[in-house]
Amino acid sequence: MANRFCGDVPTPTDHAENIRPTPEEADMTATPASTTPTLTERLDTGPVIIAEGFLFELERRGYLTAGEFVPEVALEFPEALRSLHVDFQRAGSDIVEAFTYNGHREKMRVVGKEDLLEPLNRAALRIAREVADNRPGDLMAGNISNSNIWDPADLQSQKDVRSMFEEMVGWAVDEGADIIIGETFYYAGEALAALEIAKASGLQVVLTLAPMAFEEMADGVSVVEAAQRLEQGGADVVGMNCFRGPDTLLPYIFQIREAVSCHVGALPIPYRTTQEEPTFFNLSDVKASVPAPHGRTFPTALDPLYANRYEIRRFAEEAHEGGVNYLGICCGASPVHIREVAEAVGRVTDASRFSERMENHFMYGSNERLPEHIVALGDRA
Repeated sequence: MANRFCGDVPTPTDHAENIRPTPEEADMTATPASTTPTLTERLDTGPVIIAEGFLFELERRGYLTAGEFVPEVALEFPEALRSLHVDFQRAGSDIVEAFTYNGHREKMRVVGKEDLLEPLNRAALRIAREVADNRPGDLMAGNISNSNIWDPADLQSQKDVRSMFEEMVGWAVDEGADIIIGETFYYAGEALAALEIAKASGLQVVLTLAPMAFEEMADGVSVVEAAQRLEQGGADVVGMNCFRGPDTLLPYIFQIREAVSCHVGALPIPYRTTQEEPTFFNLSDVKASVPAPHGRTFPTALDPLYANRYEIRRFAEEAHEGGVNYLGICCGASPVHIREVAEAVGRVTDASRFSERMENHFMYGSNERLPEHIVALGDRA
């Protein structure tokens, strides 16, 4: 398939293909303009929910390798990826984001599978497009992210990163993406490069930052200034995702909300980061009887440090009340977290049918049919 974004021009094979229709014929055959609201039109009227964090959830389900975190599932187990997208969609996600995170040329070289790069990207994009189309009105997002080779002092590395972004954005345009999401950038320069390339596609762009524990971007730019530069560069949504849980992400989000006029996005990880341990890279678990063999809880021993669903709901309520309409959860997210975010802003989702009804619990419920002697066991259980 030709890569329209990268400038491939189809070559006519016969004269008939060069015959242009008359204005009357063109009018009769024209495809009606889409009436689906754009991302910013939706955000202007209320919250938009998005699920991210597929790496962790699919690793837990046994479909990719922790550490490598390469999204080969799109090729090897497409039904597993499709199922996860549907689960998040039922939980309230309005955007189906193609699972191409880490699916860039450099990462594929690291694992020795560069030949799978384009097939992987196109497969992930097509699955996302299919799922989005199954619920009219949902958006499909192409995805680019931190390359992990960007070097502010090395022009060649920057050129290589730009090339990777260009081909991924091109494939996303080819496969019918509605928007481009650039995410998890810890270098301001890389985020700006990603924005420039994504904007050239003509699609609306979301750009979210992920500062590490040193509380600024890795090239010395403040988090808020980086967000301002992104807005000035034309991003439709700026904000933060990943690395930080609600308690260490929200203070920055509110500062960004004050500093920019465009829409703001907030997608924390569902873990209890603190001022002392602001990212999931440095979370400790002193109660672990068997510590992780690699010496840290990230990424495979974070389970005891989960935020509960009520903490996630509170995050969404506070963020929305603070003027944030682009809301989601990143690495560690499961569908129940997305449902909590959606319900926190007043949405009723397909999965809301199964929201908790503790009044019918056999021991902690209030239903009049529950035997009193069983309910009485609750305090001793």
